[in-house]
Amino acid sequence: MKRSALAGLFITAAMLASPVFAAEDLCAINLQKISDAKVSTGEMPEDLKNTIDKAESEAKAAQAAGNKDECISLTTQAIQEIANNNKGGK
Repeated sequence: MKRSALAGLFITAAMLASPVFAAEDLCAINLQKISDAKVSTGEMPEDLKNTIDKAESEAKAAQAAGNKDECISLTTQAIQEIANNNKGGK
């Protein structure tokens, strides 16, 4: 009985802590996706390229400052803009 209660507490604690790690990883994952997309995406309009570069540098600064939410927001927007460009629209 004690083992199952202890195991349940451990699993609960691990599940509650996981979103913190996921947010940190999402920032890094999104930055990698942007980097990969810049290399693999064919022709990109100059204004979009400048917007993506700016968002990437701001996201890296936010990541370095420990502002994960801002990093995730900036990178998610940049990834969406890249996806819209690849679809042929905005």
